[in-house]
Amino acid sequence: MTSATDSKKWICTVCGWIYDPEIGDPHSGIAPGTQFEDIPDDWYCPDCGVGKEDFELLD
Repeated sequence: MTSATDSKKWICTVCGWIYDPEIGDPHSGIAPGTQFEDIPDDWYCPDCGVGKEDFELLD
């Protein structure tokens, strides 16, 4: 069973790029189905290069 947080998207506050866990970030080695919380801390936005700390939960 999937919880409500499983499909939460996160948005980069700098450039607006959206991390969708259903898609992941294959170019950075993040497989589809990977939750934002499970992405390594050294991952960065593929569009502008900022870190996870510059992302917010998208409502």
